Amino acid sequence: MRFEQLNEGVWAMTYLIVDEATNQAAIVDPVYDDLDRYVALIEEQELELVYAIATHTHADHITACFSLRDQLGCAYVMSDQTASLGVTMYVDDEEKIMLGSIPIQFHFAPGHTNDSMIVHVPGYMMTGDFLFNGEGGVGRDDLPSGRLQVHWEALDVLDRFEGHTVVCSGHDPPGTVMQSLDWNREHNPVLKMKSFDEFVAWQTAVSERLGAVSKIKTAVPANIFGEVPDHIPWLS
Repeated sequence: MRFEQLNEGVWAMTYLIVDEATNQAAIVDPVYDDLDRYVALIEEQELELVYAIATHTHADHITACFSLRDQLGCAYVMSDQTASLGVTMYVDDEEKIMLGSIPIQFHFAPGHTNDSMIVHVPGYMMTGDFLFNGEGGVGRDDLPSGRLQVHWEALDVLDRFEGHTVVCSGHDPPGTVMQSLDWNREHNPVLKMKSFDEFVAWQTAVSERLGAVSKIKTAVPANIFGEVPDHIPWLS
């Protein structure tokens, strides 16, 4: 198995999984802004893109999943709890699909959004915005379909994973070294919290510090309806 993070110098992470025996590939959380680069990479490496997977409905960028579905004929995969349109493969909690000989398993992990899930392959867990590395904590819960209590209770899903599994987050500062789940249990402030009240206070402070999500009014409708808008302000 080949596993790599594709985006450099930005906060949004996209992961490529390749079964080297078959050249079948899956891409997790692709960003529309980089669509042409993903397609070129897939073609140059002579890969067959089987799955484009979104860990959740993103509020800060337009997913490239539905565009990759249209251009390359891959399945567009999301949780069966999503409201997003255009999805061609819905997966349930703990459902497993195969990429060649590689098992890809999904774990329902709501809270940041109601359709958030962890995507697991041997050795790696792609957590979207459900869990970040170290001081990043977790994704904020004051965006569409986010729920504080649900997120707090859903952290129990992490007990399913071996401690050496690398946490591959959806967002972290450029250059962040992805760390193991056990490392995060020692260094991630949220995973050390003992009460829901602590979690609420932390989330409130994070939301106040970050302020409004600049791309949300364009990204959320695009991702819900599975359509690229005529005008994308940040690409103009």
